[in-house]
Amino acid sequence: MMDKILLAGFGGQGVMFIGKVLAYSGMAAGHEVCWIPSYGPEMRGGTANCSVLVADEEIHSPVISQADAGIVLNQPSYDRFLARIKPGGTLVANSSIVALTPKREDITVIAVEATELANEIGNSSLANMVCLGALLPALSLINLDSVQKAMAEVIGKKKPELYDLNVAAISKGMNR
Repeated sequence: MMDKILLAGFGGQGVMFIGKVLAYSGMAAGHEVCWIPSYGPEMRGGTANCSVLVADEEIHSPVISQADAGIVLNQPSYDRFLARIKPGGTLVANSSIVALTPKREDITVIAVEATELANEIGNSSLANMVCLGALLPALSLINLDSVQKAMAEVIGKKKPELYDLNVAAISKGMNR
């Protein structure tokens, strides 16, 4: 079994952070993991995307031509990556800033007003984590427990005060 996940948005929206959390989550659950970041030279404000593969067996290729799931945080990412979600897959979009056109009938698109939900927590930069929470039920190998372990590892050492905010944002996305 394998989860192939694409993540995309502008630099500074936390795309790489979601990818890192997913990769650490896979490792925390004892799975094989591949995380490949890609971003333009500007980083903040430029385009950023990454792919994450989590598998219960050896990963033979890190290339994702068709993803099982994805998160898009802005309109250019939606336009670019919509076609890369396989039929039957799931795409989470921050509908606060993404117009969900064109549409596809062969995938599940989860529209999440992530910016508004993050503002309810008190920090609009948590929109990425709200989207991650919305994506978790669509994944086969990663769950909330492994994400919480990963969050403790990824941010617990550098900024432990942000752990609770990030977990609250993920919960808000799961319960939207």
